[in-house]
Amino acid sequence: MKRGIIQSRGLGDILIALPIARYYHLQGDEIVWPISSEFYYSLVKSVPWVEWIGMDADPEGKFFLETPLRIFKERGIDPDEALYLYHYLSNVPELTDPEMFNILKFDQYKYQYAGVPFRNKWQLSECITRDLNREHALQERLNISGRYAVCHLTGSTAQVDSKIINWLDPAVRLINIDDFKTDSIFDWLGVIRGAEAFIGLDSVFTNLVDQLNIQGPELYWIRRSPWDLTPVLGNTWTIVPTNLPIVEPKRVDPAALAADKAGKIAASQPKAASKSNSLESYVPFETNKTHFPTSFMSALK
Repeated sequence: MKRGIIQSRGLGDILIALPIARYYHLQGDEIVWPISSEFYYSLVKSVPWVEWIGMDADPEGKFFLETPLRIFKERGIDPDEALYLYHYLSNVPELTDPEMFNILKFDQYKYQYAGVPFRNKWQLSECITRDLNREHALQERLNISGRYAVCHLTGSTAQVDSKIINWLDPAVRLINIDDFKTDSIFDWLGVIRGAEAFIGLDSVFTNLVDQLNIQGPELYWIRRSPWDLTPVLGNTWTIVPTNLPIVEPKRVDPAALAADKAGKIAASQPKAASKSNSLESYVPFETNKTHFPTSFMSALK
């Protein structure tokens, strides 16, 4: 059976969800996964068991949900058998389970509603194919010798000043991932494994290092979000102090938002046609759906 997955971005969320897709692939499913085109090259060679479909971002945000559903329809993939790996989409709050939303971290939510053991998150090494030639080429390009540390201080929506890591031993060369662009994030695996330390903003490379259980470098983690939007880390990380405020995250009530949306739709369509039992019609969480959205991403981001 072909099984579609909806998690079009970001790249860190896709890495978190890869072991979920692998779980179903090992049961015989063919995985079809539409993603933002900017991530396509990083994934198509390193994860060849997925049929990746690149999508361009659009101002209306249709690439989050509507475009993947259209792709599934064109390919004859049952949307009710798809894994909707969003924790919350602001324009379809009816697809979020309100109770689970408020008691689970966003990555735990993915696994809970996909029916996959959460411990599988740290089986990422079984999901990817490393290209040792490309890894070695990057090491040569960086002319690595002696002691060095690797840092990643810029994410998709945040950046921290390099002064935050001025405590590093000045005798240790600092290699900033952001200064050396590559076609694939996986090219960095050899460099990171040989480092004395890895210092990462809460972003894709931190997810990569943690989920691969990389041993060797000391691990330092820099937060950028409230607690409920940070992933669960499975390895030993030292948290780098920041001057970010400690604030209570803004609470969202998906049930209230869904009810408000349903009321507005009912008011504008007094004789609305009955909905089919399909996620294409955005069936609310109260129904007997077997799959729900299981990752955080705001459609308005």
